[in-house]
Order: sequence, then structure tokens, then C-alpha cells
Amino acid sequence: MRVIGLCRFSYPAIGGFKRMHETLAEREAYLYAPERMDLRFRHFECLTLPSIAAQQHEDFTFLILVGESLPKPYRERLYDLTSNIPQIKIVESPPMKQRTAMQTVIKKELGEDKTHSIQFRLDDDDAVAVNFTRSLRWFVKHTATLRKNWRYMAIEYNRGFSVNLSEHGIMAEEVQSPFWACGLAVLFRPGDPLTVMNFPHHKLHLEMPTLLHPTPRMYLRAKHEDNDSAESYQTGPMRLLNDDERLLFKQQFNVDEDRVKAVFSGSRECGG
Repeated sequence: MRVIGLCRFSYPAIGGFKRMHETLAEREAYLYAPERMDLRFRHFECLTLPSIAAQQHEDFTFLILVGESLPKPYRERLYDLTSNIPQIKIVESPPMKQRTAMQTVIKKELGEDKTHSIQFRLDDDDAVAVNFTRSLRWFVKHTATLRKNWRYMAIEYNRGFSVNLSEHGIMAEEVQSPFWACGLAVLFRPGDPLTVMNFPHHKLHLEMPTLLHPTPRMYLRAKHEDNDSAESYQTGPMRLLNDDERLLFKQQFNVDEDRVKAVFSGSRECGG
């Protein structure tokens, strides 16, 4: 069984963004603006990367989709940051429609596709719990009889945190979400032509049987000024973490508040 995650890192897709641009050049100028790239890298370094690096079940692949036009300094930085995580593969692609590009990447990674696959997507500014891939495998193992006549199945973890990162640390609000992408995965049978990217994440439960686990805190979703879904992503009051929550974030997500403070203050003393 394959476990495959997919992350779009400033990929200049044709469509797929709520912020519209008239030309590809305008989209690339927006995506690769230094201030924006700095913000994306800071979140990627503090949230996405440490959570992927610390997965308790190491048998998975995490694909990072980038554009062939990604400027050299950013490309080199991304390859350098991910070089010591064997599960990560960076895939460079020319501009395509977002879903087509991401489906193509997944299907290429599956190759002959002779076994079940669990597929998930994760934004470059979010995190999953360190037991995420292990828990997905547990679900599959223990639902064999239940799902024997199902073509595919969604697995939903709907509890986690909205977070805001800054030089002051981490502000957070615990939430239960309505099918956010960062808490979802889909199990596919061998040879299925579809992928997780064929389905809008917020409508998965309308398309297939879904198993929902509301207890574990399984994701961190970042809230900041560059959220593409800023208008629809509303949060309640956030507050700085207390000592128990700092420990929880470190143990559950491999996210360290001291590192966040260092990265967002411009310092790299904490291993950046």
C-alpha cells in the first residue's frame, strides 16, 4: 500500500487560485514576489517541513509541486531545506490547470499502480500530526470488511488548530473543521484513474463513504495575510500558547515555538 502526500509550493497553475490574474506573467510575478516567498518559506520551515520530517511511519512519499519557472534562489533553498528528508520528492512542472498538474504528478508517482494508495494534500503553510501517516494505515487495516464493496473511501480528521505565527510566537485557536484539506485523505483501489485531486475537499463526503475521527488533534492550519481562502477562512479569538500547549505542539506536530520566534524575527540560530 502506498501513502502519497502532495503539496503545491507556489506553483503557477492556470486557474486554481481565488486571486485571478490576466496572464501567466502576472501570476508568476505575484507568486514569486520576495515578500510573499519569504512568508511562504517561513511557514513551510516552521510547520509543514518539521511535521513531515517527524512522521512516525516512514513509508510514505511527499511530493512538492513547483513551477519550472521558480527562480533559482528559491529552487536552491527548497532543495536544500528538504535534502535530508528521504520521503520528499520535488517535481518541477510547466504551467497547467491546477488539478491536471497535480493529478499527473500523483499518477506518475504511482507508476504501474498495483496496490491500494492513500492520498492526501497539504498546503505549504500547514502541518499534520506526527502520527498522521501511521493513523491512515491503521484506518485502512481495520476497515477491510466494511469497505470491501466501496470503490474509494475518505478518511477525515476534523479536529486541530488554527494558528498565527510571528516573532512573538504562536497564537492558536482549537477548531473542528468542515472537511478542510489538511485533515483529509482518500483511499483508492489499484488502477483507479482518479486521484484525491479529482474531488473538491469540502465535498468529499458527498461523493464517497467517509470515516470521520473527531478526537485527535491532527492538523495545524495557518492564518495569515496571504491565505488564498482568506475571505472564507474565518477564525475566532486566538491567544498565545500556554506551557501545556507548547508541549503538545512539540510532541504532536514537531512544531517548536522557539524556532518560530527565531525564524519570524529573521534569525536562524534555531537550526534554520
